[in-house]
Amino acid sequence: MAGASLLTLLDDIATVLDDVALMTKVAARKSAAMADDVSLMAKTAAQKTAGVLGDDLALNAQQVTGVRAERELPVVWAVARGSLVNKAILVPAALLISAF
Repeated sequence: MAGASLLTLLDDIATVLDDVALMTKVAARKSAAMADDVSLMAKTAAQKTAGVLGDDLALNAQQVTGVRAERELPVVWAVARGSLVNKAILVPAALLISAF
């Protein structure tokens, strides 16, 4: 009787392990397919972003021609200062969010 219970227990354990192996295989296939989708989306986004940046750079280069440095440098400084303020706020906030 005890031997039959032990064999039943071992059979149940083997069944559970078989189910876990099957689920792991299915999850691996789905995650590989999802990784392919993510890489395709990233590639598409990079191509679209490069086109937008190229358009903006060409337009801004035409607009900035003939501007004196006295007028340009305060704008560059204001953008840099705003970027630093944003980073001073957003980086600690992101670290706090990722900590929890």
